[in-house]
Amino acid sequence: MRVTVRAVEPGDRADWDRLYVGYARFNRVEQTDEMRDRVWGWLLDDEHPVRAFVAVAPDGELIGLVHYHAFPRPLAASTGCYIDDLFVAPEGRRSDAATRLLKAVADAAESDGRTLLRGVTRSRNYRARVIYDRFATRTDWVVYERTPNRQPDGGTSTT
Repeated sequence: MRVTVRAVEPGDRADWDRLYVGYARFNRVEQTDEMRDRVWGWLLDDEHPVRAFVAVAPDGELIGLVHYHAFPRPLAASTGCYIDDLFVAPEGRRSDAATRLLKAVADAAESDGRTLLRGVTRSRNYRARVIYDRFATRTDWVVYERTPNRQPDGGTSTT
């Protein structure tokens, strides 16, 4: 399958919605229409940092998406590019859609003077890890997350 990649466009909303719902389900993340409306608004807002590319099948159907944004790198005194979401629908997984989406982000990052590309995937997502292993170098950084004002054990902060 010959896949093309381009920036997301206003007319892509229905296909993008289908893909983003699939991405949320795959990651076991509950998502509402309101959440998708907000993200879609970000993607079309030139003032918002989040950007997107989509992978298009020969029949014109969207089969993949990638969201990314610039982030400051104070220690390096530069700006990097963070890959937020990468998803290819099951019908596109035997194509090179994921690789082409990542390449589009890399090209945009280079054009924008970014000094580093960074992305994460779940350790159990072996299919994505194979693609990322070909695209970038796995690091030894460990990622931590915390909801503001919540203790790591789920309690409320007293500070």
